[in-house]
Amino acid sequence: MDGTTDVTIAEMMARIGAQAREASAELAWTNPERKYAALISAAYAVNANRAKILEANEKDMAFGREKGLSAAMLDRLKLDDARLDGIIDSLRAVAEQKDPVGEVISEWDMASGLHIRRVRTPLGVIGVIYESRPNVTADAAALCLKSGNAVILRGGSESYHSSTALYECMVEGLRAAKLPEHAVQMVPTRDREAVAEMLRMTQYIDVIVPRGGKGLVGLVQKEARVPVFAHLEGICHVYADRDADLEKARRVVLNAKTRRTGICGSAECLLIDWQFYTKHGAVLIEDLLKAGVEVRTEGELLKIPGTVRAEPEDFGREFLDMKIAAKLVDGVDEAIAHIRKYGSQHTEAILTENQATADRFFQRLDSAILMHNASTQFADGGEFGMGAEIGIATGKMHARGPVGAEQLTSFKYLVSGDGTIRS
Repeated sequence: MDGTTDVTIAEMMARIGAQAREASAELAWTNPERKYAALISAAYAVNANRAKILEANEKDMAFGREKGLSAAMLDRLKLDDARLDGIIDSLRAVAEQKDPVGEVISEWDMASGLHIRRVRTPLGVIGVIYESRPNVTADAAALCLKSGNAVILRGGSESYHSSTALYECMVEGLRAAKLPEHAVQMVPTRDREAVAEMLRMTQYIDVIVPRGGKGLVGLVQKEARVPVFAHLEGICHVYADRDADLEKARRVVLNAKTRRTGICGSAECLLIDWQFYTKHGAVLIEDLLKAGVEVRTEGELLKIPGTVRAEPEDFGREFLDMKIAAKLVDGVDEAIAHIRKYGSQHTEAILTENQATADRFFQRLDSAILMHNASTQFADGGEFGMGAEIGIATGKMHARGPVGAEQLTSFKYLVSGDGTIRS
């Protein structure tokens, strides 16, 4: 539908919104068995359509190369059999989770004779705007379905063909379970006006979840009239404390940076305590250099062969590449101050054998995820037992950290009496 007029896009989005609203009303009371059936059927559809999905992905990869995407961004975009297995496993894991809808969060009796229950209920219609990772199509659709929400998906132009192929598998699952096909819809155009329209659709969409880089999230936060679960950039820090175990620190730092550089849980800044550096030398930096990482630094660390001088903006930058900023700090409080100044409140890790120091790090930082002696690459809903995630929310309202099915619900009060009146 590329090339349509703005009016046509507005009409198209209104139609999609109305269909999603209607589907959400049915999903809100759909029993867990039918949602389970839809997700398992979608997993079978992905497996049965491997060749088609991979062919579509190759079109996207070619498009991405022509656009000059970085190696890390192409890695985000790429699908292969192993990653399709991961998508299938995620669909099945979400299917097996406890259904959150209808869960009684708390209940109590009042002296007036009323019995009150606070019960989980779907949010309604969720709009998901994401960039190059096609697996988000399946993850977002699965989590919204599990939590009883209809979803409108708007993938990035780079992943258009892959996302469409995965979306079609989700629709197959809905058909198999005899659920409304409009419970999952994909915006069928690359036109950016469709995004602008989604951000204004307060009559149809209850919340927007942006998943992508700073530019996308910033645009959504600035322009949206619909409430937003912000998934801001992942400027993740690893702090090697003076009481860190050397071998643990070496493993974690290397994994946090190099396992996958293009994901939001990749470490972007390494902070090293002066006493750790005095005791162990440049080993952490040298490990990164040997792995092919460009280490941007200052001061004493610049004396290490192979490092390059950091620009001021490198501290607080999401590289999403084989690059990292590094800095020496004088103790945990200086590390905390640095993270408060430059971080994005996504994920931070401390490496130490001193529990009191770890506790101080946990207490005095307010990022969505804080880790002790573990890689920031674990910042992922699947690794948290959620089966998948729709994003990592870095805001402080409603949902925070990995957003799974439970975080895509609100609650309502169910109040029972026996002819009870208020005096």
